[in-house]
Amino acid sequence: MARLVFDYDPPDRFVAGAVGQPGARTFFLQARSGNRLTSVVLEKAQVAALAERVEELLDEVLRRSGGTAAVPALTPGRATDDDPLDTPLTEDFRVGTMSLAWDPDAERVLIECYAEGMDIPLEPLQPPADNEEDDGQILRVSITGTTARAFAQRATAVVAAGRPPCPFCGNPLDPDGHLCPRANGHRR
Repeated sequence: MARLVFDYDPPDRFVAGAVGQPGARTFFLQARSGNRLTSVVLEKAQVAALAERVEELLDEVLRRSGGTAAVPALTPGRATDDDPLDTPLTEDFRVGTMSLAWDPDAERVLIECYAEGMDIPLEPLQPPADNEEDDGQILRVSITGTTARAFAQRATAVVAAGRPPCPFCGNPLDPDGHLCPRANGHRR
């Protein structure tokens, strides 16, 4: 099997979203360019970590550049994307590992999502060496600082739209409560 790379440089749209009821949601990253659409499935924690790391990366780029980089400090209102995920919503692959980088020449955020079970190259965002297996699937996206801020803002909101956390243990609360480990198994 040959490596399949879904490359978007730049995409028309790159968003995180979720489908289903809180507690049973499926999380997606979705990239679209023209009629081409790629949807990958990942865990809630992966969406949260990616959003957090994108924000940290952009803040660091701003700090190191002294505010001269083409990165907004906050998400501009015109960049906000609250539309639903594009259809048809079909899973191209399930994400195992992700990499994140800043391309200073293009002033772009680079995100790569590798399919589960794929060996990750030692140098992310690079083609495999001659002696490496060349199989698996990768979603590769190159986005501006503005698009990255909007992506992180939406991804954070998608994650937060789930079940509220227990005030004692932080685990998600079900509508009928949960067995809280901090209450020695008693229902709260």
